[in-house]
Amino acid sequence: MTSGLPCPICEGPDRRGSLERSLRVLAVDDEAPALEDLVYLLRSDPRIAHVEAVTDATKALRVLHRAMDAGQPLDAVFLDIRMPGLDGLDLARVLSRFAQPPPVVFVTAHQQPAVEAFELKALDYLLKPVRQERLAESVHRIVHEVWDSKTPTEPVATTPAQPANSTPPEMGDEVIPVELGGVTRFIRLADIRYVEAHGDYARLHTATGSGLVRAALNGLEERWRSAGFVRIHRSHLVSLGHIDELRLEDGHLSVTIGGAVLPVSRRHARHLRQLLVRRARPTPVSGATPAGVVQPRNGLGS
Repeated sequence: MTSGLPCPICEGPDRRGSLERSLRVLAVDDEAPALEDLVYLLRSDPRIAHVEAVTDATKALRVLHRAMDAGQPLDAVFLDIRMPGLDGLDLARVLSRFAQPPPVVFVTAHQQPAVEAFELKALDYLLKPVRQERLAESVHRIVHEVWDSKTPTEPVATTPAQPANSTPPEMGDEVIPVELGGVTRFIRLADIRYVEAHGDYARLHTATGSGLVRAALNGLEERWRSAGFVRIHRSHLVSLGHIDELRLEDGHLSVTIGGAVLPVSRRHARHLRQLLVRRARPTPVSGATPAGVVQPRNGLGS
């Protein structure tokens, strides 16, 4: 259950009973009071059967290896970031190299490492002091991860071709924490229309609003290239799949995305045109296109 509403998947008749007291998790924090509070909250969740608690990353690895050797791998790790020696991010990198990495939920008092944490495929990011209802959402996500990993997938005879302007599923499911008015919220990569540079930050724009992440545009361009993002200007990175129009007016090229008109610099114009032509799906010509306007989603005119 999340946000007080029943989950149609978790509450299904074939799952409800199996979720009660079924999870075994590990909590890692070098501060004893914080660790005790987290363990108390975890043990209060009806879906969690067992909680291991350790105060550093080295001990955490021993516990994880011991559990795997016993044939009972832990279902998730709740992990502090700022710890002496091997910190939480270091431990998460080690866990990512496991044959079957456990889901990681970071629990920290600091917002700054959020972007790096999600680059490591963190399942969630909790800010201290942890609220019971917010923790319940993380446990809900773990339940889905565990259930999906244990549910065999049915063979599919044929795989439909991926639309030319779609985001690869594994990339589109990436979740990015953004800051908005002092609040951290989470948006899916597939929902980002374009990115705007703001000094040391980048503003991610979606259909419902925008938020800041501490990241350089060059880094995001490299990281999200395979998800269909392309640089069109020193200040803008756009999702090809969200481009509505490509316009050429008075010798200046621009793109329209959800009502926003963004300039395309000369150095990026040729590459952008090539990408749009490559991704366009040809359709029968049914009418004239206004001069200077190209509609990438409906095919490119000759």
